Amino acid sequence: MRDTAARVRTGTNPKPRSADGGDARIHVTLPHLRSFESKARSLSFLPRQPARSVLNGRHASRLRGRGLNFEELRDYLPGDDIRSIDWKVTARTGTPHVRVYTEERDRPTLLVVDQRMSMFFGSVLNMKAVTAAETAALIAYRILGQDDRLGGVVFGDERIAEIRPERSRRALNRFLTALADLNRLLRADAANVAPIPMNQVLRSVARIAPRNHLIVILSDFDEIDDETSRLISGIARRNDLIIGLVTDPFADNMPPNQRLVVSDGVLQAEVNTVDRTQHTSLREMAHGRLAEVLDWQRRYGMPVLPVSAAEETLPQLRRLMGLAPS
Repeated sequence: MRDTAARVRTGTNPKPRSADGGDARIHVTLPHLRSFESKARSLSFLPRQPARSVLNGRHASRLRGRGLNFEELRDYLPGDDIRSIDWKVTARTGTPHVRVYTEERDRPTLLVVDQRMSMFFGSVLNMKAVTAAETAALIAYRILGQDDRLGGVVFGDERIAEIRPERSRRALNRFLTALADLNRLLRADAANVAPIPMNQVLRSVARIAPRNHLIVILSDFDEIDDETSRLISGIARRNDLIIGLVTDPFADNMPPNQRLVVSDGVLQAEVNTVDRTQHTSLREMAHGRLAEVLDWQRRYGMPVLPVSAAEETLPQLRRLMGLAPS
C-alpha cells in the first residue's frame, strides 16, 4: 500500500529556497541539484572507510574497490616476480608459467533513483523524493570526480529514464536532468495511476549492469515481494550493491485521531486511525516493509543505509560515512 497522505506535508520549518526560488523541500530543480557539486568532494563510497562508517567492517566486505584482472598465462621470463608463478600449471607442463594481471581501472557506477508517487511524501522536512534526488546528486558528483563511469536509472510512476554509464559530464547532466524532470511530475493533483513495479526496474538494472558495477538504489521500496528479494540477491551476487532506504518518521508518529486516504495508485480508501485496529495495522505494514529491506543486509551481505527525509541530506550522509560534521 502506498504511503498515506502522500500529497500533504505537515512540517513547520521555514521554507528553504532552491536555486530558482522554489521550495526545495517539495521539488528539486536542475540548478538545485548542480549546487551539490562542491559539497560532494568530502564523501567517499569506496573502501578504506573511517571506522565509524556504516560501509566499514563486515557489511562492506563486498565493496572491493579497484583490484586485479587476470590477463594471461605465459612462460616465466627472467625478472618475473616469483610470487606470480602458477605452480599447478608449472607442475603439469614441466616448465615455469606465470599468471599476469592488470590493475582494474574501471568500475562503472549505476545510480537507481525512485521518483514514484509513494516518494512524494514528507511529514517533517523534505519529501522522500527530494532526499533521494539530493543523495543521488551528491553521489553522482563524487563518482565523476573519481574519474569513474557514471550511469543511472530514474523511474517514476509511468516512465523509466536509462542513462548508460559514461565517463563524461554529458552523462552526469543527462542523469540530473532526468531526476529533475521526473521529480517535477510529482504533484498533489496528479491522476492516480498504477506505478511502475519495482521488480520491472530491477530487471532493467540487471540488464544494464550485468556484473562488476557499483550499484546504488535509492527508494522507499514500496510494493516489494519475494520476487524483489530474488532480484536483489542476483544483482548483489554479480555487483557491489548499496541500498539507500529512504524513510520518513510518519509511521512511527502516526496521528491516532485522523482520517487518512491511502492508495495503491488506482483505488483509494479511507483509513480512520481512531480505530485502534486500523492504526496498528497500518503501522505494522510500514514496519514490516522496513524490516524486510533491512534484513537484506544480513542475507545478502550488502550495506543498507537508512536515509531519512526528516534530516538535511548532506549532514546525514557524512554521518553515515563516519565523517566529522562539515
